Amino acid sequence: MRSAKLAALAGAAALAAATALLAAPTAAHAAGPATHPGMTWAKLADGPDGTVQVGGPGGTPSNPYQGDTPASAVLPVLCLKADGSPAPDGITPGFYNGWAQGTVAASRPVRGSRLNSRNAADSVCQAEFGAGWRMAEFHDGHYGPDLNQTGGWTFWAYGDLPANTRLWTAINDQRANPWD
Repeated sequence: MRSAKLAALAGAAALAAATALLAAPTAAHAAGPATHPGMTWAKLADGPDGTVQVGGPGGTPSNPYQGDTPASAVLPVLCLKADGSPAPDGITPGFYNGWAQGTVAASRPVRGSRLNSRNAADSVCQAEFGAGWRMAEFHDGHYGPDLNQTGGWTFWAYGDLPANTRLWTAINDQRANPWD
């Protein structure tokens, strides 16, 4: 009986070890640290009903084409939970100042080199704020009759962000992310 239990335990341990080896990333598959400059945005304005406008223009150094901040910098991630919230009175979405249909928040500061994939960046937001949160993206602002069009450069959302703070922000159609 005792040898049967030991054999079962040994078999279970061998199965667990084999599973761990298959699931563990190899050095060839593990993503290294990000090295590319990343795009950053900042809070541009406070708006009605607890909204904020975020973006890069207006004198803040933001480069959506090549990135503007070295991956060695330690900054918060601009996080967004898009939940379909309607724009409040006083916000008129347009191409350059869309409505993100949700809430933004700043994560704890992280070194840009940790943002070695979009999933890694999204996981910073999810770890801090929970399910449904992700890194905000340049084109998250919506406008048009049913908010069915997207623009860029800035957007409005609910939230409270620190003033004078750069925030890592993604862009999906340019090489301006730390992981590029």
